[in-house]
Amino acid sequence: MVTHTDFWTPARNLGDLTIDRFLPLSRMKELSASGYSTYINAAPFPHLVVDNFFDPDLIDLVLSEFPKPGAIRWQQFDNDREIKLASATESSFGPITRLFFYHLNSITFLEFLSAVTGIPDLISDPRFDGGGLHQIVRGGKLGIHADFNRHRAYNLDRRLNLLLYRNKDWREDYGGHLQLWDRDMTRCGAKILPVFNRMMIFGTTDFTYHGHPDPLQCPEGTTRKSLALYYFSNGRPAEEISGDHSTIFRARHEGEFKLTPAQRMRSLARDLLPPIIARRWQRRS
Repeated sequence: MVTHTDFWTPARNLGDLTIDRFLPLSRMKELSASGYSTYINAAPFPHLVVDNFFDPDLIDLVLSEFPKPGAIRWQQFDNDREIKLASATESSFGPITRLFFYHLNSITFLEFLSAVTGIPDLISDPRFDGGGLHQIVRGGKLGIHADFNRHRAYNLDRRLNLLLYRNKDWREDYGGHLQLWDRDMTRCGAKILPVFNRMMIFGTTDFTYHGHPDPLQCPEGTTRKSLALYYFSNGRPAEEISGDHSTIFRARHEGEFKLTPAQRMRSLARDLLPPIIARRWQRRS
């Protein structure tokens, strides 16, 4: 088992934890000047993909802290629309991961994101509501969806998603591409492979449909790992939303969202068995 001492030993090699070890300040300055045109003109909706944006040695340290599926109390999603693990609990983050998240929520990084996206006065989320650590095992998926558009605690408008992938030696045939779909759900306009140190930034509206809907084909023991951060504002353009809502899933074709036999059995167990027995049975199944 890795201890906190083990985490902090390599951290001392980061240059005494200075800001430029966590944030690539010179590249941020460069992209602040050039990135907006790429972002705003991307199809099917504004987004930006940047490879090797962060120091790979830092991301290696963050990856070394990433908990395995059974290592922490993950929030588990297992239904016809999504099969994934998530944790927004700070105690589940390793020390370097926690510091990295704090830098991504800092005013320095917020101003960079505003410059790249044209969204002013962005506000970070210290609760990591819906964000944090995401992990998908073999067979997992996340159906095409538009994200919830209001922060449940702060009542702020959700404006921007940032995903950072941490998957070394990820092959095309493993799948797990982030798919971006057009507003009418007639065409997939972009597919992004979740490779190591690839950052994905995209706007959050009621019509920015995205997900990785095809079950992962990676080997057993390999998982699709990502960090997720969401950014907010106090107010937004009216044309971006159709009303307050939670996550809206959209099927690519009729009959896409169907429970598997195993999912139906687990659902039945939850309905019929006492909670403590149902939880134990589900862990074994």
